[in-house]
Amino acid sequence: MTDNSQDWPLYEIFIRARSGLDHKHVGSLHATDARMAIEHARDLYTRRQEGVSIWAVRSSDIVASDPADADTLFEPARDKVYRHPTFYDIPDEVKTL
Repeated sequence: MTDNSQDWPLYEIFIRARSGLDHKHVGSLHATDARMAIEHARDLYTRRQEGVSIWAVRSSDIVASDPADADTLFEPARDKVYRHPTFYDIPDEVKTL
């Protein structure tokens, strides 16, 4: 019997900690399907039961922008100065946003 786990799809694993609001990328693993990826991620990345949620995303499904295109990609957002908090008065009672 041969181990063909390298032929299995690669999954990127994201975990949300108990105290966190967002998922953090913790690593990658090979699995036959998403369910197996989540189970293996639980065993591999949450040994101390620190997670409350796991995302498993096929690496081939992730699409990223090219850092070389950052200027043209983000340029339209730079001219929307009304989005900057300098135009708003924040009451003293508000500690964080």
